[in-house]
Amino acid sequence: MYILGIETSCDETAAAVVQDGSAVLSSKVSSQIEVHHRYGGVVPELASRKHIEAIVPVVEKATSDSGIKTSQINAIAATRGPGLVGALLVGFSFAKSYAYALGIPLVGVNHLEGHINSVFLEPEAPPFPFVALLVSGGHTGIYYVTSHTAIELMGQTRDDAAGEAFDKVAKLLGLGYPGGGIIDRLAKEGEPKRIIFKRPYLNKSDFDFSFSGIKTAVRLYVDRHA
Repeated sequence: MYILGIETSCDETAAAVVQDGSAVLSSKVSSQIEVHHRYGGVVPELASRKHIEAIVPVVEKATSDSGIKTSQINAIAATRGPGLVGALLVGFSFAKSYAYALGIPLVGVNHLEGHINSVFLEPEAPPFPFVALLVSGGHTGIYYVTSHTAIELMGQTRDDAAGEAFDKVAKLLGLGYPGGGIIDRLAKEGEPKRIIFKRPYLNKSDFDFSFSGIKTAVRLYVDRHA
């Protein structure tokens, strides 16, 4: 079985062709980092427009590089959420039209569940049940996974996701966007015990996080020592 996957939940237009659920025949991504870099974060309206420009060439490239014909695609899977509404509309509307034209099924995918299930593309996937830590852009959560479709939320951020905190701190420090990779690289060159911030969990009785406090602590520290 050949499935065409389409993803447009945020600032990347992506498409891939997967065979029998595990063999990735092709995977193409159109990044928007250069577009959003000057703003220090993703601008939803700009993201939607760039998806409109990129969706057709990205899907065509993924299909052609997969080595199969369009007529061989058995189904289309597309991100239905969560994500930026305008960006999601571009990908899902395209997928709906494409599936209708080909006369094949369309499956809407929760992209957070997609992230968790991507571990099964690895040679040594974990056995069920397992606990998954998901840190993806605007989402941070811990999940208890008992099957491919049985995924229970154990805890999540109550405010900023880890990725958002990285980007906002990087913008505050004038480091550029996206901030995660930049801060990670610079942190390896620093002194671990030089500046101590509180851990981002709320209490010891649950698994929820709060990253807005760290962001505020960094801002106060910069204000005092700049």
